[in-house]
Amino acid sequence: MDEYMSEHEQWQLLKRWLRANGPWIVGGVLVGVAALSGWRWWQAPLEQRALDASQRYETIVETLRRGDRARAFTLIEDLRSEHPSSPYVDQADLLAARAHVEANELDKAAERLRDVMQRTDDRQLALVARMRLARVQLAQDKPDDALATLNAVNPGAFAARYHEVRGDIYVAKGDREAALKEYRAARDAATDAVVDTELLDLKINDLLAEGANASAPPATAAN
Repeated sequence: MDEYMSEHEQWQLLKRWLRANGPWIVGGVLVGVAALSGWRWWQAPLEQRALDASQRYETIVETLRRGDRARAFTLIEDLRSEHPSSPYVDQADLLAARAHVEANELDKAAERLRDVMQRTDDRQLALVARMRLARVQLAQDKPDDALATLNAVNPGAFAARYHEVRGDIYVAKGDREAALKEYRAARDAATDAVVDTELLDLKINDLLAEGANASAPPATAAN
């Protein structure tokens, strides 16, 4: 009987607590449900816009793959107009820059890459755009501009790739020692996922062979 009364008392206590606090509990649940519904209502259009930007980007990729550059460039501008803050705009401009390079439209490629480099909020993407811009400047026979482009920032995780591009620039300038130093720095910082280590080794060995040939005494004619 005592045990029963103890449970009864507990139940009475719980009922009194629910009468006192029930409205607050119900109110809290309703507020939570309303907040969740409001979040979903606010989030749904954002998700739809992100999906639309993604689909537009995929269309641009496919259009460029088919070789229809004019249509692809139009679609890029449409994407820029409809989704100006989407990261897909930056990605699309990188694709356009590549198309310009393939068509030897180096000035247009440099303009696209410079825009991405200065506009994007993605530091990694900005570093990629900067490195590609340096390669375009090298192709434009502007090695000093290319070096200035690379040297303006700390490349972070892209250090190996930046060293390799600098090495290519110094080769173009005819500075074998500086090129060899950059290639070795790239090799030291490299992983297979970042740069082509076999290609780096080939570049290093070619420069070493050139140095050996340059320092070898000239052959004398036999009597």
